[in-house]
Amino acid sequence: MNNVITPDTDLDLYVVAQQQFERALSWIDDLKAGLVEYLITPKRTVHVRFSVIMDDDSVRTFHGFRVLHNRSRGPGKGGIRYHPDVTEHEVAALAALMTWKTAIVDVPFGGAKGGVVCNPKELSRAELRRITRRFVIELGDAIGPHTDIPAPDVYTDQQTMAWIYDTFDVFHPGQNNRAVVTGKPLELGGSLGREAATGRGCLDATRRLLGHSIVKDLRAIDGARVAIQGLGNVGATAMRLFHEAGARIVCVSDSKGGVADDAGLQPQQVMAHKAENGSVVGLPETVTITNEDLLAYDCDILIPAALESQIRADNAADVRARLVVEGANGPITPAADAILQDRGITVLPDIVANGGGVVVSYFEWVQNLENQQWQLDKVEERLKFRMNAAVDATVTQQKLIRQKIQRDDGAEPTLRDAALVVAIRRLSDVILQRDIWM
Repeated sequence: MNNVITPDTDLDLYVVAQQQFERALSWIDDLKAGLVEYLITPKRTVHVRFSVIMDDDSVRTFHGFRVLHNRSRGPGKGGIRYHPDVTEHEVAALAALMTWKTAIVDVPFGGAKGGVVCNPKELSRAELRRITRRFVIELGDAIGPHTDIPAPDVYTDQQTMAWIYDTFDVFHPGQNNRAVVTGKPLELGGSLGREAATGRGCLDATRRLLGHSIVKDLRAIDGARVAIQGLGNVGATAMRLFHEAGARIVCVSDSKGGVADDAGLQPQQVMAHKAENGSVVGLPETVTITNEDLLAYDCDILIPAALESQIRADNAADVRARLVVEGANGPITPAADAILQDRGITVLPDIVANGGGVVVSYFEWVQNLENQQWQLDKVEERLKFRMNAAVDATVTQQKLIRQKIQRDDGAEPTLRDAALVVAIRRLSDVILQRDIWM
């Protein structure tokens, strides 16, 4: 055994992110003293409270915040989510995750994240518009094309980004403000390929990893049996693209349950049934399964693309995939990571696997600043290059750690450890090169 397996004591995403960071630090023996606290501590957290007139003429007060984790490598970058359970801790963890993600895919951004505590399912479009505009006004110059750049996240979309851009633009006339947000509609400066970027990045990263021949008994996507948990933007795109690449999609699920067919599901039929019925459950000629069943399904590649902490200490032993590709942020807990590692199951971590979204967000930002729009093939070619480079750097770093460090406890570095080490080193190098002078 390489790891001491302990149960999950806290599934808080902030705690999980801290544990992952600390484990990565254990593989670095030359980090400048005192730099760790600077790396892990958010640079700035903005809290705002604002009132909005609702459709029934009542007044409600909303709480929002924006966490800027680090901007040593460039402006902050990260989504804004609308959810009734969003917390500062969660947003801070996701902001840190974005810092490491932008570093490993090597785009000139730092990490940031934002949120408003609300339930979009209970709000009208007009109410969401007013909430968004008031939130942007309250944030003021905390966001901007060269300071902190929001993007869509949970329950926010292109329309939300259009409202953010328009509001910011009204208060900053005479400037090129399109780069203040990414994930915009094409007509407002959005990038071709942005909607499919995260799912396509998953495909590119998986294909590159398999090319390194480090996943037991799995060398290619063509013919691989794939299970996908979650059919939001990332999961649905991954299902389509992996299928086009020759994979056999054996099961998929959404929040209401899942369906399986060992002969292979057809993505177009799956999404048509979901659009008509609100769920994939009930798709003809398939077996109905639960989300827990999906995680334990016999497959080659498992893509958790739903919520965080889906694979935990209590179910990691049931996973039967050879490779787990983290389409979602934080779907595997540290305790589950250790179990999967000891069972010989490779995990392609979220900061690599789902980095395609921020890569194409960077492309959108560049296009906006240059008043250009790239063709789709150019976007996809450059995305593939970045994803390949991120995987290569991660695999190389894992090999270097193995050669350099022999632990008394017999522990071996995971790909997550290696990716974080690459990100930490890139960020710390920039910080020291810029010099800490204030």
